[in-house]
Amino acid sequence: MNKIPMTAEGAEKLRAELNELKSVKRPAIIKAIAEAREHGDLKENAEYHAAREQQGFCEGRIQDIEAKLSNAQIIDVTKMQNTGKVIFGVTVTLLNVDTDEETTYKIVGDDEADIKNNRISVNSPIARGLIGKEVDDVVTIQTPSGAVEFEITQVEYI
Repeated sequence: MNKIPMTAEGAEKLRAELNELKSVKRPAIIKAIAEAREHGDLKENAEYHAAREQQGFCEGRIQDIEAKLSNAQIIDVTKMQNTGKVIFGVTVTLLNVDTDEETTYKIVGDDEADIKNNRISVNSPIARGLIGKEVDDVVTIQTPSGAVEFEITQVEYI
């Protein structure tokens, strides 16, 4: 099975969610099912059916997280020497050559990507164009609005 790259921070968030699901949500759902059973006829018991549906979602999410963690290749760039090269997990600052606009992105795994927080997937066009490049390199990246040139101004292993 292919290993999926994941930052140490992303793996920790998944572990915390898994712990919350197993230790808080699962027991609450089991309690709700038990209470709904006490109400009598299960065929027409909406509370029982809603609790069972919640249980299905919860168990599915637990299996999903466990699968992701078992296939994860956790990469912690804070323990690596900063060579100035763009690799998975780094925070890279780019300068748009045309507009002089500066943007900072952290390159993360697919499940951790969140463009609103400047966290881009390693499989995104921008990240693929940056991987392997170094500080002061100018890269041309195809965007939906056309080719854009960026200069890499900073690479941080944080």
